[in-house]
Amino acid sequence: MVLLALALLHVYLWARLVRATTRPGRVRRRLTVLLAVLAALPVAALMLRRTLPLDAAAPLDWVAYTWLGVAFYLFLTLLVLEPVRLSFRRWVRRSPPAAAGSAVEPDAAGSAAELDAAGSAAEPDAAGSAAAPVVDPTRRLFLARSLAVTAGAVALGTAGTGAYFANAAPVVRRVPITLQRLDPALDGLRIVTFSDGHLSATYGGRRFERLVEIVNEQRPDVVAIVGDLVDGDVDELAGDAAPLADLVSEQGVFFVTGNHEYFVDTTAWLRHLPTLGVEVLRNERVPIRRGTASFDLAGIDDRTAADSGLAGHGADLDAALDGRDDAVPVVLLAHQPVQVDQARAAGVDLQLSGHTHGGQLWPFDYAIRLDQPATEGLSRHGDTQLYVTSGAGYWGPPMRIGARPEVTVVELRAPRG
Repeated sequence: MVLLALALLHVYLWARLVRATTRPGRVRRRLTVLLAVLAALPVAALMLRRTLPLDAAAPLDWVAYTWLGVAFYLFLTLLVLEPVRLSFRRWVRRSPPAAAGSAVEPDAAGSAAELDAAGSAAEPDAAGSAAAPVVDPTRRLFLARSLAVTAGAVALGTAGTGAYFANAAPVVRRVPITLQRLDPALDGLRIVTFSDGHLSATYGGRRFERLVEIVNEQRPDVVAIVGDLVDGDVDELAGDAAPLADLVSEQGVFFVTGNHEYFVDTTAWLRHLPTLGVEVLRNERVPIRRGTASFDLAGIDDRTAADSGLAGHGADLDAALDGRDDAVPVVLLAHQPVQVDQARAAGVDLQLSGHTHGGQLWPFDYAIRLDQPATEGLSRHGDTQLYVTSGAGYWGPPMRIGARPEVTVVELRAPRG
C-alpha cells in the first residue's frame, strides 16, 4: 500500500510538473529521470533502514524524507489548484485559421509534432467540421508553468516552516487535570510527560539533550515517557539515548512501549533503559506517594505488542490493575489513545498517551481520527480523562505542520469543596 501510494503520488507530480510544463525532448527526459530518482529515495530509505549503519543512513534519510514532505505538499497544492487549471481550459484554446477545412499550422512557439503532443490537432465539432478551437501550446505551457511555480513556492515554504518547527525547542504545555478521587495532599503533583522521541538517523544529539533539559526545568515529581522513544537498536542509538540518565524526578522516570519499540530489538532496549534510571512498566503499576496519600501509576504494553512475536508481550490492563485499592485513583500510561476504551471499562481516572504526533503534517490529523479517539489534548471518555501529547520528535519527513513538538506538565488537582 505504501509503495502504491508513493507511485501514484509521483505519477501525478510527473503529469503536472514535468509533462505539462515541457515539450517532448531532452529537458522532459532529464526531469523524468530526476523525479524517478527522487521517488526511489524514500523506498530505499525504508528498505535499507535495518541494513545501513546509522552514519550511512543519515544522509539518505535526510534527503529522502525531506523530499517526501515537499512532494506531499506539492501534491496537496496542485490538487487545490486543479479548479484553477480547469477554469482556464477555454483560455488555452484558440480559434483555428479562418479558411474552412484548412490544416492547422504550427505557430512560432512550436512544431507540428509539439502541437500534436499537446493534443492540439483540430477536432471535428458536432457538425463534422474542423472549426473547433485547438489548444494554444504557448498558453498551455504558460498556465502549467505558472501553476507549477505557485505549487513549488507554497510547498517549499510550507516544508521549510515545518522543518524549522520540528527541530525547534519543544513548547511546554501546562495542563491542570482534576481527579475526583485524588487526596488533597497530592494536589499540584506534576507528571511531566513526553512521547515519540523517535531517536534515529535524523533525530537525536543536541536536540534530545535539550528535551531532557526542558523536562528537568519543570521540576517533575514523575516523568512519564509514553512510547516510541527509538527507531534503531541499542548499539546504534545508545549515545543518543544517554541523556535519559540526566533526568531528575522526585519519584522516578517511567516508560511504556510504543509500536516502534517492536520494530527494533525490543528486549535489548528493555534491558538498557533501566541502566539509565528509566523504569519500564509492562502491565504493572507502582504507587506514587506524598506522605500517606497515594495514587497508582500503571503502564501497559502497546496494542501491537501481542503481534510482535515476543513471548509475554501484549497489553494486559487487568494484570496491571489486579489487586489494587479501588478507592485510590489510577493514572495509566498507554502509548496509543485508542487504548482508552479498555481504560474506561476498567475505571481508570486518567490515561496519558502519545502516538499521533498531533497529526505531524496537516491535514493528516483528520486521517488519524479514523483510527484514534483523539489526536491531541485533553478529552473525556465516560469517567476516564485522556491526554494525548503531540510528541517531541517526528517520524518520516523531518517536519511538523500544525503540531508543535511538546513537553506536557500534567498538574493533578484534587476536587474543590
